[in-house]
Amino acid sequence: MSWKVSSQSVKDTDLLNEESLFFVGNGYIGVRGNFEESYGPSYPTIRGTYLNAFHDIIDIPYGEKLYGFPSTQQKMLNVIDSQTIVVLVGEDQEKFTITEGELLSYERHLHMDKGTSERVVHWKSPRGREVKLRFERVVSFVHRELFATRVIVEPVNFTDSITIVSTIDGDVTNFSDANDPRVAGGEGKRLHTVESSANEDYGYVINEAETSKLKTACLSYHQADQSSNTTVNEKGSCIEYIHHFEGKAGEPLTFSKWNIYVDTLRHGESLVGEATTLRERFRSITFEELQQSQKNYMDTFWRKSDVEIDGDTYLQEGIRFNLFHLLQSVGRDKHSNISAKGLSGEGYEGHYFWDTEIYMFPVFLMTNPELAKQLLIYRYSILDNAKARAREMGHKQGALFPWRTISGDECSSFFPAGTAQYHISADIAYSYIQYVHATEDMHFVKEYGLEVLVETARLWMDMGHFTKDGQFLINNVTGPDEYTCVINNNYYTNAMVKHNLAWVAKLAHRLQDDDQRVYQQLAKKIGLKDEEIQQWEQAAEAVLLPYDEALGINPQDDSFLQKEVWDLESTPKENFPLLLNYHPLTLYRYQVCKQADTVLAHFLLEDDQSLETIRQSYKYYEGITTHDSSLSTCIFSIMAAKLGEMDKAYNYFIETARLDLDNTHGNTKDGLHMANMGGTWMSIVFGFAGLRIKEDGLHLNPKMPSDWNRYAFHIQYRKQPIFVEVQNDKVKLTLQEGEDVPIYVNEEGYTLSVEKAVEVGMSK
Repeated sequence: MSWKVSSQSVKDTDLLNEESLFFVGNGYIGVRGNFEESYGPSYPTIRGTYLNAFHDIIDIPYGEKLYGFPSTQQKMLNVIDSQTIVVLVGEDQEKFTITEGELLSYERHLHMDKGTSERVVHWKSPRGREVKLRFERVVSFVHRELFATRVIVEPVNFTDSITIVSTIDGDVTNFSDANDPRVAGGEGKRLHTVESSANEDYGYVINEAETSKLKTACLSYHQADQSSNTTVNEKGSCIEYIHHFEGKAGEPLTFSKWNIYVDTLRHGESLVGEATTLRERFRSITFEELQQSQKNYMDTFWRKSDVEIDGDTYLQEGIRFNLFHLLQSVGRDKHSNISAKGLSGEGYEGHYFWDTEIYMFPVFLMTNPELAKQLLIYRYSILDNAKARAREMGHKQGALFPWRTISGDECSSFFPAGTAQYHISADIAYSYIQYVHATEDMHFVKEYGLEVLVETARLWMDMGHFTKDGQFLINNVTGPDEYTCVINNNYYTNAMVKHNLAWVAKLAHRLQDDDQRVYQQLAKKIGLKDEEIQQWEQAAEAVLLPYDEALGINPQDDSFLQKEVWDLESTPKENFPLLLNYHPLTLYRYQVCKQADTVLAHFLLEDDQSLETIRQSYKYYEGITTHDSSLSTCIFSIMAAKLGEMDKAYNYFIETARLDLDNTHGNTKDGLHMANMGGTWMSIVFGFAGLRIKEDGLHLNPKMPSDWNRYAFHIQYRKQPIFVEVQNDKVKLTLQEGEDVPIYVNEEGYTLSVEKAVEVGMSK
């Protein structure tokens, strides 16, 4: 139940969105759900295949370029197209296409339990030939470089020949839309073919990026259950294989295409050598074996990650869809992370944002901590870039991580809502601290964690300052709410800085106590002295967290409450999102929020304020937040659940769960909203179940949405798998293996063991 997403629509607008919805990937390769044979010429399409972190460097144009503005940015590239497989039936070679002839039946499926997609068609050609076709796709989780397609062609009422034309095309471009800041504008042609070759066994194309000079190669070969007369045509950047088969009514023809992608980031300069070596390894694998290995991988994933919802199959499909696509998009090496659109499309040009740490990292931290660790290692790999950026921004010390990037350099040209969002360095620090809480992996702290926390703490000491009365202030930053920019003492930023400073000192002391020799070696490497730790502790105690006595809330920043409140009720519906219809300065002059800001800080650091302050702040910001960002409603759902407002929590959750499946933001065609997908999981686990990861253990305060009968989920804590099941009258926690775990339910402490599950009545 709810293990597949299906569609029977061939409307042009649906097909364009479904290119994102039905994409398949493995964290390295992402292939959009385009039709192998393409559509008709009148159908819009964004045909794309992407390699995580594979990019070019392009100039950023400015009317007026000032010091410190980045001159260039990285851009994820649409790479060599190996999707194309065209089926021709009969001696006169009628081409199968949905825009000609008659579709007797059509359906497509994304199998989330199997990790595959398929399209099943019964088609009658203009001349009356009937044929049944099945297209199956796998981007392998087991074999990183492999994307394979199988086509089964069954003639129904004819015995003429069947011709299958398969191409590898290096003449590719990126999609652009100059009218939408969320999508790339400008030049789309960045890859150029530098070499191609083909024989009857296999063919390959090598492309090179124009400026970065990164190279990628695609090597393709074919298998079929019948012998064929094959012709190979080389047309510059395009290689075409034409296979002629004898067709027999009622007898299916099975044809598979195996595509191997490599690039110079991971495989060095000998791309053809690497690809041919991989071909030798893969060629003994049957398509059925490939499918089985994919299914085995998915079985393991779902055992660790599944979320069950009894009472709403619509939402059950949504949460599994979101988890599946997060898995398909998450990077698994030091070169890659997980971008705002994953590997499903070209929105935001493939850049990595703070979304990773705050919205997507928690999913992997609590279900697959090894993948979570890889995301942190990526940030460590660009630490030198972050330190260089801090110097460029005038800081004598510390690391300022780029607001948007691929390879580590800042790519944001609009500094008020880009570089000024210094909180990204605190967000990254927060994720490192959460990782330690959840895993107790002190080896990671020694190898990576302490250095990142030290360098981010040094940034805050350089940019912040103490006042005469002893407060520590941070000026001229932008918080998560991009409708309020370049302000002083943003509550979110200050709270996260306080957390960063306090915890780097705690972990430094802990390392000193655990292993003085190792600590001394590490301290020498990064130049860490005891007096510096003392300064962090003093600053953490003194960080200003703005508070308004009259309203009983935490103001978003020093000047926020001095502004006029935007009249949201009188704003025409067609003027949302506001960022596409109003100048930024207009938005900055009002109390109006694009997304959760202070409310987000209250979720991440709830112990910094009283419950009453959190409640009053929630009510205040709810009235002035547009949720123009897909990152917003999940946070309001989580906090509504914490405050016991379950109807609101559920309504906000509904807006997140199927955002892409239902295209509620109208831009699914550009790629899926990965952070919102993580936010959906967070709404259930952190919201309804009330999970928090704290220094003293796991905390849960579960509540039940009125429309549900039961929900359950899997988490990993300190390498122990825990199954959490919430019913109307009780919550049950089962430790599936491992040592005892401390856990708090409704603020009461328990010890969870394999021998005995913990059952606690639901709080009222």
